Amino acid sequence: MSIVHSMFPRISRARLLAASVILGFLLLPGTLAAQDAPADDRPGIAVIPLDNGGSYGPDQQDVEALQVGLQQMLLTELDQSTDLRIVERQRLREILDEQQLTIDGRVDPSTAMQIGQLVQARYIVTGAFMDLWGDFRLDVRIFDGETSEVITTARLNADRTDLYQLVFDMAGLIMEGVDLPPLSGEVREARRSREISPEAITLYSRAQVLEDVGQTDQARELYQRIVQDFPDMTEAGEALEQLQGN
Repeated sequence: MSIVHSMFPRISRARLLAASVILGFLLLPGTLAAQDAPADDRPGIAVIPLDNGGSYGPDQQDVEALQVGLQQMLLTELDQSTDLRIVERQRLREILDEQQLTIDGRVDPSTAMQIGQLVQARYIVTGAFMDLWGDFRLDVRIFDGETSEVITTARLNADRTDLYQLVFDMAGLIMEGVDLPPLSGEVREARRSREISPEAITLYSRAQVLEDVGQTDQARELYQRIVQDFPDMTEAGEALEQLQGN
């Protein structure tokens, strides 16, 4: 009778039993190894690119890029609330592209509900803007992403030089419209006191568009210019850091 020697070291029955117990524990649902990250149960909110009504008058401006610039700025202001879960603009765009769903600021109720289901957002914000002889108007409509009902509408007018204050105030109206508590006094004052010129917003909007179409070098240059010339526009610094990290 021949004896075959195994090339593997002999493992005791006790060790095998211990290993099987550990493996079984790791595979049990509900253990730390198998648990998913805690779900974020805050209501989600998505902002659709705003519809461009144009700029009119002797001092006309190129406002096309504001479609995504104001969209992102509204999201940034809404993100100051700890009671909302923001659907990131890039994520929204990716999902809508995957579904081949083309949208603009004029979203109907059925489309709003479809978007809400796709991005798991309770609130869908749509809107439009127009610059008439330097009088800037911003309109928004908030849909319930689960029922398609219009929750509320809001309209604000301000001089074009106060564009950031207009965005800030509109974000406050949106939070009020969905029955969320206002920002704390400290946070509200810190945001309101920022001095952000229309030029900074225009440059930021153009940088966002360039980044969307993959022209990252040009977007980076604009973000760097904003960081240098308009330090209160902290959104540009955050976008630059994210762009450099990719």
